[in-house]
Amino acid sequence: MSTKEKEPLFSAKNLRIFTAPLSKENPITVQVLGICSALAITVKLKPALVMALSVTIVVAVSNVVVAAMRKLIPERIRIIVQLVVIATMVILVDQSLKAFAFDVSKQLSVFVGLIITNCIIMGRLEAFAMANKPWPSFIDGLGNGAGYGIILIIVAFFRELLGSGTVYGYPVMTKLGFYSTGYHNNGLMILPPMALITVGIIIWVQRSRNKSLIEKK
Repeated sequence: MSTKEKEPLFSAKNLRIFTAPLSKENPITVQVLGICSALAITVKLKPALVMALSVTIVVAVSNVVVAAMRKLIPERIRIIVQLVVIATMVILVDQSLKAFAFDVSKQLSVFVGLIITNCIIMGRLEAFAMANKPWPSFIDGLGNGAGYGIILIIVAFFRELLGSGTVYGYPVMTKLGFYSTGYHNNGLMILPPMALITVGIIIWVQRSRNKSLIEKK
């Protein structure tokens, strides 16, 4: 009988796997992946939140599937298999959105389908799921999805608040009486360049608070 004990599901190692993408290994601000969707669907908070959840589900489940099959996948066709897994998950998510959140699905338009080409997902399958067991791969997927989603939500919050005066559709600026003081919505905030500038500000703040990130290549 083997004396080797199984690693706890919520061990310190798994906790590090989950928390690393939230800060020091964030897929958007550190690895600079998934930028396109961060620019395109962050005008409003609701579609940004739905996109964040969609990517998290896709990367987490895809990680588990690929990790479970990693020893059976021939080296020559591993990328093809990964793409098939991702595409299947994206189709399921897309159809679920059309069935249960059609208005948001219309707002996201083609960007749900473009999750297939999201570098974050392919990167995690190739770098982590192909070399680890299903449970750590699931944790890694959740962490990277959450790290991606946090940035999307922050960007969308400020773009919607300053560009439209609302948060998740709620008229915040009206309720707080800012318009009566002469405040006007900043139309620039709903344009794509401001999404890039907002992401840049987040990157600057993060790296100024963590000097070790500046040294990373």
